[in-house]
Amino acid sequence: MLGVSAVKLDLLPPEERPQLMIIPMIDIIFFLLVFFMMSMLSMVVQKSMPLTLPQAESAKVSMTRNIPVTITADGGIYYERDLMSLRDLTARLTEDVAHGEDISVILRGDAAASYGTVVQVMDVVKRLGIEKVYIATDTPG
Repeated sequence: MLGVSAVKLDLLPPEERPQLMIIPMIDIIFFLLVFFMMSMLSMVVQKSMPLTLPQAESAKVSMTRNIPVTITADGGIYYERDLMSLRDLTARLTEDVAHGEDISVILRGDAAASYGTVVQVMDVVKRLGIEKVYIATDTPG
């Protein structure tokens, strides 16, 4: 029997061999990550009515489920984007409390809103036992 041996042929000189460059690949992956993160920021939608907020120095809020309650300058009360009476707001918040999830209310009162309406809404929230109540403000400048 004849012995068979394999011979490796180097057809390309060492300086012409293709190399896998990893640094440009990392750059591309980083740019894609930043692109998708920035595009996701534009997809976040806040369910509330547009209004002019009063100003405050510290306006940072963090909580679990945010329920925006908006009081407009003409006295309208909005639960997210739904216009409702004080009685309907009470019923809606009662349903949310009954579900047992950790909720917080962000009270967004227009700077020209009636103080009495704001107090009535805060009273409803307090009677329902919602402990996390935040008043939305705008930072000056």
